[in-house]
Amino acid sequence: MTTTSPVPVPELLGQPGLRGRVAELREIHAAAERGPGDRATEVQHAKGKLTARERIELLFDPGSFHEVEQLRRHRATGFGLEAKKPYTDGVVTGWGTVEGRTVFVYAHDFRIFGGALGEAHATKIHKIMDMAISAGAPLVSLNDGAGARIQEGVSALAGYGGIFQRNTRASGVIPQISVMLGPCAGGAAYSPALTDFVFMVRETSQMFITGPDVVKAVTGEEITQNGLGGADVHAETSGVAHFAYDDEETCIAEVRYLLSLLPQNNRENPPVAPTADPADRRSDTLLDLVPVDGNRPYDMAEVIEELVDDGEYLEVHEHWARNIICALARLGGEVVGIVANQPKSLAGVLDIEASEKAARFVQLCDAFNIPIVTLLDVPGFLPGVDQEHGGIIRHGAKLLYAYCNATVPRISLILRKAYGGAYIVMDSQSIGADLTYAWPTNEIAVMGAEGAANVIFRRQIAEAEDPEAMRTRMVKEYKTELMHPYYAAERGLVDDVIDPAETREVLIASLAMLRTKHADLPARKHGNPPQ
Repeated sequence: MTTTSPVPVPELLGQPGLRGRVAELREIHAAAERGPGDRATEVQHAKGKLTARERIELLFDPGSFHEVEQLRRHRATGFGLEAKKPYTDGVVTGWGTVEGRTVFVYAHDFRIFGGALGEAHATKIHKIMDMAISAGAPLVSLNDGAGARIQEGVSALAGYGGIFQRNTRASGVIPQISVMLGPCAGGAAYSPALTDFVFMVRETSQMFITGPDVVKAVTGEEITQNGLGGADVHAETSGVAHFAYDDEETCIAEVRYLLSLLPQNNRENPPVAPTADPADRRSDTLLDLVPVDGNRPYDMAEVIEELVDDGEYLEVHEHWARNIICALARLGGEVVGIVANQPKSLAGVLDIEASEKAARFVQLCDAFNIPIVTLLDVPGFLPGVDQEHGGIIRHGAKLLYAYCNATVPRISLILRKAYGGAYIVMDSQSIGADLTYAWPTNEIAVMGAEGAANVIFRRQIAEAEDPEAMRTRMVKEYKTELMHPYYAAERGLVDDVIDPAETREVLIASLAMLRTKHADLPARKHGNPPQ
């Protein structure tokens, strides 16, 4: 139930002077904070969801939240709206601090009009987005709304247009994080898609352009809301969601952690965190962790854990395109972005989804001054009709473009295989990596020795009395001549071949040297990256 006006306290109305007015003001604010009442809150909790203000309390440092336009009410009439004019108009906006740094927020209040967006509601969001851009501070949206407010017609749709325009203007300027805590259907889903990160909560949040009823009417397919656009669907299949969690508390705690790894804006560097993990710590575990045999899989996540400060990192898109890892971590207290092939999944090949995932992550790191460390163990691009027809050429070019366009410090490390075009695309020295290192197990080549020998020595193998013995000999010869671990170093394509146990120390020292890197891009309005 919503209220049409503040509930005055009778004994205050007769009090003269400013004290009486202040007391009345406090009651008005208290009524606005209570919202539509206990029953509406109980319904929200029964769905396993927190209220907008409870979510804000979890996001910000205690006592730091400052609300903006709490007393705003809509001016719409018709369809009974003139009798329902609750304070906040269904969205709570303001700013606070997360670990002492300013962050702006807007949070839909599902208890009021189902969190649906009307003209006043949209205007509040526009204002807080403008404030975030002007102040140069991150913006977090806590989404739990039923879409456009139908009773307000096209005015509500125009409100979404203003949000999308500001999402785009803020892109690459301030971090934008969308936290999906309820339904998000139709055009409303495009705002999260324009932001840097999307968080979802299992069972309670869904995103789709057309809901299950429309899908059934048009295609005859029957599916549930979660089956169509739930957290796991978007985290594992579509790639729309970067993170998925079981409950709101964990989800919002991870938002706070992510914010601790990001700068306030594109003019600042990410925050430095002191660490007790020695920069010169040897990682002898790596000598046994990565097999010399290039055909044997291993878990690249364990390599990353061994290298970064205290073994802590935040993997982005963990459950989508698992053949590549994108993660934020710290090395020597400095934030870095890590892009790494995952031999444990599809042998670490690059495919359409892996290329898209890594390209967007590289762009994000470059936009927000986060150095990039690339760990290579890649046998090439995934072959197949589906990949070719799906546009692996243009999708792979997205990753190539992102690396070539990045001006942040870039270090690549070749652990084992680095074959063909995938080697070039994964931040090789030829496309602008500042430093390239390799382990003594590296194999940099156009293709694997077996495939190369079959091409180069096709005739000798075919004419030999024992073709298999000849093939084995030619493979060995090719490896000896062109694939030994020092071949690339001898030609200046690798800056050094290093002891794996010293990798952490080498990376930290290299990043310290590159900290003052400055690179100029050609004067242009913007590039035209492959789509």
